[in-house]
Amino acid sequence: MHLAWQPALILTHYRDDLHQDHRLVAELTHQIFRDHLIWEYEIPKYDGDLGNPNLFVALEEAACREKTASLLAHFASQRGRAWFTSETFMALMRLRGIGCQAPQGYAEGFYCRKAVV
Repeated sequence: MHLAWQPALILTHYRDDLHQDHRLVAELTHQIFRDHLIWEYEIPKYDGDLGNPNLFVALEEAACREKTASLLAHFASQRGRAWFTSETFMALMRLRGIGCQAPQGYAEGFYCRKAVV
């Protein structure tokens, strides 16, 4: 399949996400974008399927707070869920920051199956 545009980076769900729809999206993403750089993101939720990411992006605390506010504002369907809180998102970014020794103490973790450097 030839695309008229060639994205530099594709973001999709983590391939081992326990939510069946998320897992399917990840599988389809890798089938469609075979020659692209793909980062799989994690979603904290009650399934407890967080893993051990192999790629980290260091973030400043202000960016984490902005991202958290955006998540809460734009995903209205998730607002009633007990795990969908600013504390959850900030905690995960702090844990990922610890795991990669991020300079400001915060990071996002991703999974990358293959990358050409």
